Amino acid sequence: MLSWLPLPPMALQTTTHRGGWCRAEREAGLRGGGEGGGGGGSGKGGSACLPPAVTEPLLLLGCCLRPEDPTERGLLLAPPPPREEEDEQGRMLAMAGGGGQRLKALSLLEAARCRYESLQISDDVFGESGQDSSGGGNPFYSTTAESRSASEEEEDEGERGASQGRTPGRRGCEAEEEQEEEGKETPPLPAACPPVTEEEEEGKAGWGSGLKEAPSPAFQESSGPTRRMPPTASAMDFFQLFVPDNVLKNMVVQTNMYAKKYQERFGSDDTWVDVTLMEIKAFLAYMISTSTHHCESVLSIWSSGFYSNKSIALIMSQSRFEKILKYFHIVAFRSSQTTQGLYKIQPFLDSLQHSFDSAFKPSQTQVLHEPLIDEDPIFIATCTERELRKRKKRKFSLWVRQCSSTGFICQIYVHLKEGSGTEGLDALKNKTQLHSMVAKSLCQNAAGKNYIIFTGPSITSLNLFEEFEKQEIYCCGLLSTRKSDCTGLPQSMLNNPDVPQTRGQHRIKMKGNMSLICWYNKGYFRFLTNAYSPVQQGVIIKRKSGEIPCPLAVEAFAAHLSYICKYDDKYSKYFISHKPNKTWQQVFWFAISIAINNAYILYKMSDAYHVRKYSRVQFGERLVKELLGLEDTSPCH
Repeated sequence: MLSWLPLPPMALQTTTHRGGWCRAEREAGLRGGGEGGGGGGSGKGGSACLPPAVTEPLLLLGCCLRPEDPTERGLLLAPPPPREEEDEQGRMLAMAGGGGQRLKALSLLEAARCRYESLQISDDVFGESGQDSSGGGNPFYSTTAESRSASEEEEDEGERGASQGRTPGRRGCEAEEEQEEEGKETPPLPAACPPVTEEEEEGKAGWGSGLKEAPSPAFQESSGPTRRMPPTASAMDFFQLFVPDNVLKNMVVQTNMYAKKYQERFGSDDTWVDVTLMEIKAFLAYMISTSTHHCESVLSIWSSGFYSNKSIALIMSQSRFEKILKYFHIVAFRSSQTTQGLYKIQPFLDSLQHSFDSAFKPSQTQVLHEPLIDEDPIFIATCTERELRKRKKRKFSLWVRQCSSTGFICQIYVHLKEGSGTEGLDALKNKTQLHSMVAKSLCQNAAGKNYIIFTGPSITSLNLFEEFEKQEIYCCGLLSTRKSDCTGLPQSMLNNPDVPQTRGQHRIKMKGNMSLICWYNKGYFRFLTNAYSPVQQGVIIKRKSGEIPCPLAVEAFAAHLSYICKYDDKYSKYFISHKPNKTWQQVFWFAISIAINNAYILYKMSDAYHVRKYSRVQFGERLVKELLGLEDTSPCH
């Protein structure tokens, strides 16, 4: 059946090209049970068109001899006979005639086998049990994608040449044998370039393991209150540093304007009388009282139940309070040029921000974060499920820049959930670049002062820190591979090492003055900073574990963030518990709560604190009484 071939059946089984299936075989769908694809793709599959019994050395000949008859082609997929059977078949074919050429072919196969074994190439050429052979200079095999595509192209060219030379079949094969006799071998594929390692890629990006001393930013400005308050200053005096009388008078004007416009549209209200400055102060006092005496509703002050407060209920009737609450406004009407969703509260926020900047100068270290805003547990226990579901859907996010030495909140930024374009908080949670926008808004007044800003994972990013460094703002942030923007960071530092780490062990890589730290303490913590030198060492003291070594940046981050956490735990309890439905009113009462906390911080830093030391609850109670006119404004009484 195979008398037209110049080689014995064993040679047919062993001289098939290793690059994969020819075009005719792919069309016929003859896979023969083999699993592998192109050459070098997998060490498990080997050559796609060979059975597992075929030995690797014989693949080097590269003879792509395939009979056109599918019945004959099936013999190519049969297991090869043993070595004794090969010699026997050779002798039988030699006796049948044409033995010289057939014996010469067998000698060529033996020479190829010996040449292969002399190279001492094992199965590791596919990277199965060792390194990739392409990196070792093996000219025959390569596991790179470039070499596979090149071998497939050469295979297609070989198939086209073989199909042209088979017409007469013997003549084409005799030409190949003559080339073998003349010592002309198929030139080997060029060795592929070794793949670029992670270390080399990180080096090209500027990251390296060599550490150098990075100078800390110098800070020469003074910090603290800008105005010296007298020892006789009252709680009202500190509060009016941020909410002065001119702001309260504007509330009076805007509330009366809104009440008039409302009645013109929906009908007159005979019980309404224009509000006065004293009534606005009393109105604020009732709301502020809910920050120290939490209750289900501010209207509980006039009730006869547990939350009633008869001492202040007589200043204003409940019906009058409800009327003021109905018409209360900061900005009565929308301007034709106003497109911002917080237009009813924005003038007050701008005035409050100006007061924060003029009343206090923060220290060098500050924190960007969202303050703790929780529902009051009493409110949650007493309200209905529908009210609770409605209250929990806040339509804004409140971010602050806070001095980590005193807790003074330097700047407020409000981001709405609902809005067009980039105003939506849903986009803020999904796109890390919008967190950078929040950070830029909070630090717009911090440029050129060498501040050190601590950030959480949602804000920390290399691009933001590099941009802040150009503005002389330095940063130290906690990094998370899930929440942070890790663009431009070395991948080797973002992956956890396979070797178990001990507590306090760390790795550092630098890019200019930027340091990326991976520190282990019952888990991997990553920090990105350009404010602290990676060479300087610190320590974290635990009650049970003792001292844990760490870089100085880790110690600084833990110290400043722990203070902010303690501040939030203490002062978030004194937020006004009144929960209106309108977003601008919620923002307004949160801003008033922050202003009172800042006023108390200034009070503790003043001489008035040494005259009479009030706690935060006592300071709030005294402010309520002074707004109602029930107490003398002197703190010595």
